Amino acid sequence: MQQDEVAARVRQVIDAAGVSAREFARRIVIDPSKLSRSLNGTRRFTAAELARIADIGGVDVGRLLGAADGVDAAGRAASGAAVTASPVRSASASRPPVPSPEGGRPLQIVRETVRLIAERGFHAVRVADIAAACHTSTAAIHYHFPGRDELLEAAVRWCMDEDTRRRSDATAGTRHAGDELRLLIELQTPRTEQQRRQWCVWLDLWAEAARSTTVGRLHVEYYRQWRGTVADVIRRGVEQGVFRPVDADGAALAVTALIDGLASQVLATEPGGQEDGIPGTGAQAMHDALIAHVDACLTAPTAG
Repeated sequence: MQQDEVAARVRQVIDAAGVSAREFARRIVIDPSKLSRSLNGTRRFTAAELARIADIGGVDVGRLLGAADGVDAAGRAASGAAVTASPVRSASASRPPVPSPEGGRPLQIVRETVRLIAERGFHAVRVADIAAACHTSTAAIHYHFPGRDELLEAAVRWCMDEDTRRRSDATAGTRHAGDELRLLIELQTPRTEQQRRQWCVWLDLWAEAARSTTVGRLHVEYYRQWRGTVADVIRRGVEQGVFRPVDADGAALAVTALIDGLASQVLATEPGGQEDGIPGTGAQAMHDALIAHVDACLTAPTAG
Protein backbone atom coordinates (compact mmCIF):
# COMPACT_ATOMS: atom_id res chain seq x y z
CA MET A 1 0.00 0.00 0.00
CA GLN A 2 2.73 2.44 0.96
CA GLN A 3 4.45 1.72 -2.36
CA ASP A 4 1.30 2.86 -4.20
CA GLU A 5 1.11 5.95 -2.00
CA VAL A 6 4.70 6.90 -2.79
CA ALA A 7 4.03 6.43 -6.51
CA ALA A 8 0.95 8.67 -6.23
CA ARG A 9 2.99 11.40 -4.54
CA VAL A 10 5.67 11.16 -7.22
CA ARG A 11 2.95 11.53 -9.88
CA GLN A 12 1.84 14.71 -8.12
CA VAL A 13 5.39 16.06 -8.32
CA ILE A 14 5.56 15.24 -12.04
CA ASP A 15 2.18 16.88 -12.67
CA ALA A 16 3.29 19.97 -10.76
CA ALA A 17 6.43 20.16 -12.92
CA GLY A 18 4.20 20.34 -16.01
CA VAL A 19 6.26 17.89 -18.05
CA SER A 20 5.83 14.37 -19.37
CA ALA A 21 7.03 11.36 -17.40
CA ARG A 22 9.74 10.80 -20.03
CA GLU A 23 11.01 14.36 -19.64
CA PHE A 24 10.93 14.05 -15.85
CA ALA A 25 12.93 10.82 -16.12
CA ARG A 26 15.51 12.75 -18.16
CA ARG A 27 15.71 15.41 -15.45
CA ILE A 28 16.26 12.90 -12.65
CA VAL A 29 18.61 10.92 -14.92
CA ILE A 30 17.02 7.48 -14.87
CA ASP A 31 15.73 5.10 -17.51
CA PRO A 32 12.18 6.19 -18.43
CA SER A 33 11.07 2.54 -18.27
CA LYS A 34 12.25 2.37 -14.63
CA LEU A 35 10.20 5.44 -13.76
CA SER A 36 7.19 3.97 -15.56
CA ARG A 37 7.45 0.67 -13.68
CA SER A 38 7.82 2.47 -10.37
CA LEU A 39 4.78 4.64 -11.06
CA ASN A 40 2.80 1.53 -12.00
CA GLY A 41 3.79 -0.25 -8.81
CA THR A 42 5.87 -3.03 -10.39
CA ARG A 43 9.18 -1.58 -9.21
CA ARG A 44 10.18 0.26 -6.05
CA PHE A 45 11.85 3.64 -6.08
CA THR A 46 15.33 3.59 -4.60
CA ALA A 47 16.33 6.06 -1.91
CA ALA A 48 18.63 7.92 -4.29
CA GLU A 49 15.88 8.21 -6.93
CA LEU A 50 13.52 9.68 -4.35
CA ALA A 51 16.24 12.12 -3.32
CA ARG A 52 16.61 13.27 -6.93
CA ILE A 53 12.84 13.48 -7.41
CA ALA A 54 12.55 15.61 -4.28
CA ASP A 55 15.38 17.87 -5.43
CA ILE A 56 14.00 18.42 -8.93
CA GLY A 57 10.45 18.76 -7.63
CA GLY A 58 11.43 21.15 -4.86
CA VAL A 59 9.83 19.02 -2.14
CA ASP A 60 11.09 17.25 0.96
CA VAL A 61 11.88 13.54 0.74
CA GLY A 62 9.74 13.02 3.82
CA ARG A 63 6.73 14.32 1.90
CA LEU A 64 7.24 11.67 -0.79
CA LEU A 65 7.43 9.01 1.91
CA GLY A 66 4.33 10.31 3.68
CA ALA A 67 6.24 11.51 6.74
CA ALA A 68 5.00 14.50 8.67
CA ASP A 69 7.18 17.58 8.80
CA GLY A 70 10.16 16.97 11.03
CA VAL A 71 9.87 13.18 10.95
CA ASP A 72 13.11 11.49 9.96
CA ALA A 73 12.62 9.88 6.54
CA ALA A 74 15.04 7.14 7.49
CA GLY A 75 12.58 5.84 10.04
CA ARG A 76 9.85 5.74 7.44
CA ALA A 77 12.10 3.90 5.02
CA ALA A 78 13.01 1.34 7.67
CA SER A 79 9.35 0.73 8.46
CA GLY A 80 8.57 -0.39 4.93
CA ALA A 81 8.20 2.67 2.70
CA ALA A 82 8.98 2.02 -0.96
CA VAL A 83 12.73 2.30 -0.76
CA THR A 84 15.26 -0.44 -1.44
CA ALA A 85 18.63 1.31 -1.54
CA SER A 86 20.61 2.98 1.25
CA PRO A 87 18.49 4.59 4.01
CA VAL A 88 17.13 8.04 3.23
CA ARG A 89 18.22 10.60 5.72
CA SER A 90 16.23 13.71 6.52
CA ALA A 91 16.62 16.32 3.84
CA SER A 92 17.71 18.96 6.32
CA ALA A 93 20.54 16.75 7.55
CA SER A 94 21.65 15.49 4.17
CA ARG A 95 21.39 18.36 1.74
CA PRO A 96 24.01 21.06 1.48
CA PRO A 97 22.89 24.35 3.05
CA VAL A 98 23.18 26.23 -0.25
CA PRO A 99 20.55 27.03 -2.89
CA SER A 100 20.03 24.28 -5.44
CA PRO A 101 21.80 25.14 -8.71
CA GLU A 102 19.98 25.67 -11.98
CA GLY A 103 18.38 22.40 -13.06
CA GLY A 104 18.76 20.95 -9.57
CA ARG A 105 21.64 19.36 -7.70
CA PRO A 106 21.43 15.94 -9.46
CA LEU A 107 21.86 17.45 -12.92
CA GLN A 108 24.70 19.63 -11.69
CA ILE A 109 26.45 16.55 -10.31
CA VAL A 110 26.01 14.67 -13.59
CA ARG A 111 27.15 17.60 -15.74
CA GLU A 112 30.28 18.12 -13.66
CA THR A 113 30.97 14.37 -13.72
CA VAL A 114 30.80 14.40 -17.51
CA ARG A 115 33.11 17.41 -17.69
CA LEU A 116 35.67 15.78 -15.40
CA ILE A 117 35.50 12.48 -17.30
CA ALA A 118 36.25 14.39 -20.52
CA GLU A 119 39.26 16.06 -18.91
CA ARG A 120 40.73 13.17 -16.91
CA GLY A 121 39.01 9.90 -17.77
CA PHE A 122 36.41 8.20 -15.59
CA HIS A 123 38.79 6.18 -13.42
CA ALA A 124 40.83 9.27 -12.58
CA VAL A 125 37.80 11.15 -11.26
CA ARG A 126 37.13 10.86 -7.53
CA VAL A 127 33.88 11.63 -5.75
CA ALA A 128 35.80 14.33 -3.88
CA ASP A 129 36.69 15.94 -7.24
CA ILE A 130 33.02 15.99 -8.25
CA ALA A 131 32.02 17.45 -4.89
CA ALA A 132 34.64 20.19 -5.22
CA ALA A 133 33.44 21.04 -8.73
CA CYS A 134 29.86 21.29 -7.42
CA HIS A 135 30.93 23.31 -4.35
CA THR A 136 29.32 20.76 -2.07
CA SER A 137 30.25 17.77 0.09
CA THR A 138 30.90 14.15 -0.80
CA ALA A 139 27.90 13.29 1.41
CA ALA A 140 25.70 15.37 -0.90
CA ILE A 141 27.03 13.44 -3.91
CA HIS A 142 26.31 10.09 -2.25
CA TYR A 143 22.88 11.31 -1.20
CA HIS A 144 21.88 11.50 -4.87
CA PHE A 145 24.18 8.81 -6.32
CA PRO A 146 25.25 6.25 -3.69
CA GLY A 147 28.02 4.62 -5.75
CA ARG A 148 30.33 5.22 -8.69
CA ASP A 149 28.45 2.69 -10.83
CA GLU A 150 25.19 4.57 -10.45
CA LEU A 151 26.92 7.86 -11.13
CA LEU A 152 28.55 6.48 -14.27
CA GLU A 153 25.23 5.12 -15.48
CA ALA A 154 23.64 8.54 -14.92
CA ALA A 155 26.50 10.24 -16.79
CA VAL A 156 26.11 7.88 -19.75
CA ARG A 157 22.36 8.36 -19.85
CA TRP A 158 22.70 12.14 -19.65
CA CYS A 159 25.18 12.12 -22.56
CA MET A 160 22.79 9.95 -24.58
CA ASP A 161 19.84 12.21 -23.88
CA GLU A 162 21.77 15.40 -24.63
CA ASP A 163 23.14 14.01 -27.89
CA THR A 164 19.68 12.89 -28.99
CA ARG A 165 18.14 16.23 -28.03
CA ARG A 166 20.78 18.22 -29.95
CA ARG A 167 20.26 16.13 -33.07
CA SER A 168 16.49 16.48 -32.82
CA ASP A 169 16.67 20.25 -32.35
CA ALA A 170 19.18 20.75 -35.17
CA THR A 171 17.29 18.68 -37.74
CA ALA A 172 13.77 19.81 -36.88
CA GLY A 173 12.03 21.02 -40.02
CA THR A 174 14.62 19.53 -42.39
CA ARG A 175 12.78 17.69 -45.16
CA HIS A 176 15.54 16.93 -47.69
CA ALA A 177 17.17 13.67 -46.60
CA GLY A 178 20.51 14.55 -48.19
CA ASP A 179 20.67 17.82 -46.26
CA GLU A 180 19.68 16.07 -43.05
CA LEU A 181 22.38 13.40 -43.37
CA ARG A 182 25.01 16.07 -44.02
CA LEU A 183 23.77 18.00 -40.99
CA LEU A 184 24.06 14.88 -38.82
CA ILE A 185 27.63 14.44 -40.06
CA GLU A 186 28.44 18.05 -39.21
CA LEU A 187 27.03 17.60 -35.70
CA GLN A 188 29.30 14.60 -35.16
CA THR A 189 32.45 16.34 -36.41
CA PRO A 190 34.52 17.46 -33.38
CA ARG A 191 35.38 21.02 -34.41
CA THR A 192 34.63 22.91 -31.19
CA GLU A 193 36.00 22.38 -27.70
CA GLN A 194 32.55 21.27 -26.55
CA GLN A 195 32.34 18.68 -29.33
CA ARG A 196 35.81 17.40 -28.50
CA ARG A 197 34.87 17.05 -24.82
CA GLN A 198 31.75 15.13 -25.79
CA TRP A 199 33.79 12.75 -27.94
CA CYS A 200 36.37 12.30 -25.16
CA VAL A 201 33.56 11.16 -22.88
CA TRP A 202 32.27 8.72 -25.51
CA LEU A 203 35.73 7.22 -26.03
CA ASP A 204 36.11 6.71 -22.28
CA LEU A 205 32.66 5.18 -22.04
CA TRP A 206 33.34 2.80 -24.92
CA ALA A 207 36.21 1.33 -22.94
CA GLU A 208 34.06 1.12 -19.81
CA ALA A 209 31.25 -0.57 -21.78
CA ALA A 210 33.56 -3.52 -22.39
CA ARG A 211 33.86 -4.02 -18.61
CA SER A 212 30.49 -2.94 -17.24
CA THR A 213 27.29 -4.81 -18.05
CA THR A 214 25.17 -1.77 -17.20
CA VAL A 215 27.17 0.64 -19.33
CA GLY A 216 27.35 -1.99 -22.05
CA ARG A 217 23.55 -2.20 -22.18
CA LEU A 218 23.31 1.59 -22.40
CA HIS A 219 25.95 1.57 -25.13
CA VAL A 220 23.92 -0.95 -27.16
CA GLU A 221 20.73 1.01 -26.58
CA TYR A 222 22.30 4.28 -27.68
CA TYR A 223 23.84 2.86 -30.85
CA ARG A 224 20.60 1.12 -31.77
CA GLN A 225 18.85 4.50 -31.58
CA TRP A 226 21.67 6.37 -33.37
CA ARG A 227 21.95 3.88 -36.23
CA GLY A 228 18.17 3.80 -36.45
CA THR A 229 18.13 7.57 -36.89
CA VAL A 230 20.69 7.42 -39.70
CA ALA A 231 18.90 4.47 -41.33
CA ASP A 232 15.59 6.34 -41.28
CA VAL A 233 17.20 9.33 -43.01
CA ILE A 234 18.78 7.09 -45.66
CA ARG A 235 15.50 5.22 -46.16
CA ARG A 236 13.69 8.50 -46.64
CA GLY A 237 16.39 9.63 -49.06
CA VAL A 238 15.86 6.51 -51.14
CA GLU A 239 12.14 7.26 -51.28
CA GLN A 240 12.89 10.85 -52.31
CA GLY A 241 15.26 9.71 -55.04
CA VAL A 242 18.12 11.51 -53.31
CA PHE A 243 19.95 8.28 -52.45
CA ARG A 244 20.47 5.09 -54.39
CA PRO A 245 18.27 2.08 -53.58
CA VAL A 246 20.61 0.74 -50.89
CA ASP A 247 20.02 -1.36 -47.78
CA ALA A 248 19.38 1.46 -45.30
CA ASP A 249 20.42 -0.49 -42.20
CA GLY A 250 23.69 -1.67 -43.75
CA ALA A 251 24.45 1.81 -45.06
CA ALA A 252 23.76 3.32 -41.63
CA LEU A 253 26.13 0.83 -40.01
CA ALA A 254 28.88 1.86 -42.43
CA VAL A 255 28.31 5.60 -41.94
CA THR A 256 28.23 5.43 -38.14
CA ALA A 257 31.31 3.19 -38.05
CA LEU A 258 33.18 5.66 -40.25
CA ILE A 259 32.15 8.52 -37.98
CA ASP A 260 33.43 6.68 -34.90
CA GLY A 261 36.73 5.63 -36.46
CA LEU A 262 37.52 9.02 -37.95
CA ALA A 263 36.54 10.87 -34.78
CA SER A 264 38.92 8.76 -32.70
CA GLN A 265 41.74 9.82 -35.05
CA VAL A 266 40.76 13.48 -34.78
CA LEU A 267 40.75 13.26 -30.98
CA ALA A 268 44.30 11.91 -31.06
CA THR A 269 45.54 15.20 -32.54
CA GLU A 270 45.67 18.71 -31.21
CA PRO A 271 42.69 20.92 -32.10
CA GLY A 272 43.03 22.84 -35.33
CA GLY A 273 44.05 20.30 -37.93
CA GLN A 274 46.87 17.93 -38.74
CA GLU A 275 49.82 16.94 -36.63
CA ASP A 276 53.43 17.25 -37.80
CA GLY A 277 52.37 17.60 -41.42
CA ILE A 278 50.46 14.32 -41.39
CA PRO A 279 47.34 14.77 -43.55
CA GLY A 280 43.91 13.39 -42.86
CA THR A 281 43.81 13.75 -39.07
CA GLY A 282 41.88 17.00 -38.61
CA ALA A 283 38.17 17.67 -38.16
CA GLN A 284 37.81 19.08 -41.66
CA ALA A 285 39.50 16.02 -43.16
CA MET A 286 37.06 13.82 -41.22
CA HIS A 287 34.13 15.83 -42.52
CA ASP A 288 35.41 15.73 -46.10
CA ALA A 289 35.96 11.97 -45.95
CA LEU A 290 32.42 11.37 -44.69
CA ILE A 291 30.86 13.59 -47.34
CA ALA A 292 32.95 11.82 -50.00
CA HIS A 293 31.64 8.48 -48.73
CA VAL A 294 28.04 9.72 -48.93
CA ASP A 295 28.57 11.05 -52.44
CA ALA A 296 30.29 7.90 -53.68
CA CYS A 297 28.13 5.27 -52.00
CA LEU A 298 24.73 6.84 -51.35
CA THR A 299 23.95 9.87 -53.49
CA ALA A 300 21.90 9.03 -56.54
CA PRO A 301 23.63 9.96 -59.83
CA THR A 302 20.71 12.14 -60.94
CA ALA A 303 20.22 13.87 -57.59
CA GLY A 304 20.74 17.59 -57.70
